Amino acid sequence: MRKVGGWRERRKAIQAAKDARGITLLREWLSPEQRAQFDASTCFDVIGCHTGKRYRIRQGTATNVYEIDGTGKPAAGWCFVPSGDLVAGDVMLAQKVALETNEGAALEVARRFGVYSSAREN
Repeated sequence: MRKVGGWRERRKAIQAAKDARGITLLREWLSPEQRAQFDASTCFDVIGCHTGKRYRIRQGTATNVYEIDGTGKPAAGWCFVPSGDLVAGDVMLAQKVALETNEGAALEVARRFGVYSSAREN
């Protein structure tokens, strides 16, 4: 039993280190405003390069991108992720870059999902 417990602890430590590296890399690519927003609420806003729409990227690896309406509330959700087994920071960085540099292509492959009242309140 001790070997199994030790293996689990090592695996958790390795995953925690990967998660931390992903968030560190993400923070390096955020603007000062985005970094402050992320530090305060584990999400940040980006502006789409083609439409000028504002999107909020929440910490996570899927169903974490929200189109923000003129009142600052989520109007629609978009799910798109890069290929591979990536940690949240890496996924969020890919989503940021995609929306800021090729919004049309990102949304072309994205799946839209509904936004419910709890998400609208944030």
